[in-house]
Amino acid sequence: MPTAEPETTTASGCVQIVSAVPDEENQEVLYLGMFDRRSVATTWDGDEVYLEPGDLVFCDPGRRHSLRFGDDCRMTVFRIPRCYLGVSESYLDRVAGATVRGSRGLGALVSDLLSALAAEAEFRTSVIGDRLARSAMDLVAVLVMELLETETTAEASSVSKAGNEMLLRIRTYIEGHLMEPDLSPEAIARAHHISVRYLHKLFQNDGTTVSQWVRQRRLDACRHELSRTPNRRITVAAVAHRWGFSSPAHFSRTFRDAYGMSPSEWQTLAASGVGSPVTDARVAG
Repeated sequence: MPTAEPETTTASGCVQIVSAVPDEENQEVLYLGMFDRRSVATTWDGDEVYLEPGDLVFCDPGRRHSLRFGDDCRMTVFRIPRCYLGVSESYLDRVAGATVRGSRGLGALVSDLLSALAAEAEFRTSVIGDRLARSAMDLVAVLVMELLETETTAEASSVSKAGNEMLLRIRTYIEGHLMEPDLSPEAIARAHHISVRYLHKLFQNDGTTVSQWVRQRRLDACRHELSRTPNRRITVAAVAHRWGFSSPAHFSRTFRDAYGMSPSEWQTLAASGVGSPVTDARVAG
């Protein structure tokens, strides 16, 4: 990817225009390429990225596989000492291979300044050119932070989607194991190869807790079964035991807290056909 410009340096040495990105990695500098003409780059996954004149790319000789350029690609390469940017090393490493449109937003400002610096030879050894280069550096630092913010937002969205999918699988698992009295957070986490802490976080983000969710689903199952046995051929204690409640007394208290009446009262009311209790759960944490 040769450029039309020879290797030159601005007055303060804060920006250099070089012939190409070198093969060797240099931890002390950042390479920023600006495309001179329309080009096509290929990602490691085989996707094509179409680039217009003025678009920018953060180059990293140590990660040349991040983007592959054709033989007809032409760009002007700027070498900027990392220490001038005031951005941590880890942040700069994370933008390697990133492309930025030079036609809009902050990318347009950076592209315009670098274009002026590359086009006017006298700028590179003048006070005006030095100030132009420093302004470009400040904008590059801001551009890096903007890219990182966008990356963080995308990662958060991806994490949120994965968390929702995991929560759905866990709820489905709980529905199929409600009758097991040892259905504990530890058992649920172990079945899904996640930590108990992460399990609690998933339910917390959904506004509840694991124990509350399990308890409410068991109560709903018991309430439904009791409403189907108005002739009391099955006892309240038997229903409670079937759905994972080890203590009939604890079940009765929990049922009353949730529905405002005892299991027996609900069974009697269901048999009479007069009405139904409040169905909104009021289970304590």
